[in-house]
Amino acid sequence: MQKHARILFVDDDPKAGELMLRFAEDAPFGCTVFRDPMQALEHFRESGADLIVSDLRMPKLSGIELLSEIRNIDSSVPFIVITAFSSIDDAIEALRLGATDFIKKPFDMDELLIQIEKTLERTRLQHENRLLRRELEDQRIRHEMIGDSRAMQEVYAVIEKIADLRCNVIIEGESGTGKELVARAIHRHSEDADKPFVVIDCGALSDTLLESELFGHEKGAFTGASASKPGLLEVASGGTVFLDEICNISDNMQTKLLRVVQEQQITRVGGVRPIDIDVRFVVATNRNLERMVAEGSFRHDLYHRLNVVRIRVPPLRERREDIPALLQHYIDELAGRYHRDVTGFDAASMKTLCAYDWPGNVRELRNLVERHVALADGPLMRLDEIPSAVGEAGADDGIDSGMPTIEELERRYILKVLAHHGGNRERTARTLGINKSTLWRKLQQYSD
Repeated sequence: MQKHARILFVDDDPKAGELMLRFAEDAPFGCTVFRDPMQALEHFRESGADLIVSDLRMPKLSGIELLSEIRNIDSSVPFIVITAFSSIDDAIEALRLGATDFIKKPFDMDELLIQIEKTLERTRLQHENRLLRRELEDQRIRHEMIGDSRAMQEVYAVIEKIADLRCNVIIEGESGTGKELVARAIHRHSEDADKPFVVIDCGALSDTLLESELFGHEKGAFTGASASKPGLLEVASGGTVFLDEICNISDNMQTKLLRVVQEQQITRVGGVRPIDIDVRFVVATNRNLERMVAEGSFRHDLYHRLNVVRIRVPPLRERREDIPALLQHYIDELAGRYHRDVTGFDAASMKTLCAYDWPGNVRELRNLVERHVALADGPLMRLDEIPSAVGEAGADDGIDSGMPTIEELERRYILKVLAHHGGNRERTARTLGINKSTLWRKLQQYSD
């Protein structure tokens, strides 16, 4: 009979070892017996095992000490301890330290063999479940983004079509939808993946700082410019520049950027010599650039230069079928980071989370998961508070009354959360799942 599983049986009593070998002859596993736990430990270091059965009370190395040493080598191998009734407290301590199960002396050998077979079968199923879960995770994650909804499949398809084309791209989507992930995926799957990928947040810098960052400056160009510095467009030559929130740049910067996009040349601040660059522009916006062009707030010539390909990243409310996968992905990631033994949310919480509109999108979802994992005290988590958009937004006097546009709905919701927090922008940004600079820009827009 072919025996796939390998068992180590450790007991300083020679009769126990002899009995184990006799009964294991017809068992569906191979068994190696050790009277010396130190020898068993050395054997495990060299050859491993599929399961260890060990007595607790032994000279040189107790069962608990052996368990501790084994766990330093392999945190998952099943470990069954054998204990006398008088040592039951030690068995409980062994379980606390990572033992899989225990059996009390005196025991029937058939009972032990059944327990071994059950443990091996449970371990096999856990291994298969991990493999299946990894396969499902691999299927859900494409281009390091999670979701296999139809909306996301369309995004993936465009990425794969244009990755090797050095064309400019506009990525549109609400805050927190993952526009930078799309930009990185385009670069990572291009022929220039080994070249620089440079991110510039246009909304976080003033015109003067943005110009200096983009184009660089010469020594003495302004107070504090003690040395020449290449700009990020120069640094990124040969690769990709990702201009985040391009909708926030001024008319003056739009004019300067247009020349760069057209001519692939820059001039450092304070300099006179044009510098050739070779850059692919991928830009992102949380506002409708086409509408801004129609309103006259964004240059039509710059828009058309950039708008070779346009990708719209859908908000989370338009791909609700991806919410469970996103939640589980972040639960697994953050449970490992915070050393929490959590498996997910309870059924009622999951129903609420899948019904929520997520105005902060994936960023808000991740923040919510992180808070709950950090505070978790059990494997199943429950919502500590119901997101306010659930149950409130549907009321006649709620934020969606009057059939508003998405932009108007976002404005109403942001102002509602801001009022809820008494005007505290830091707490408001945290609740919305956006950074403070994004919140500041939006509030500036609403006050214009």
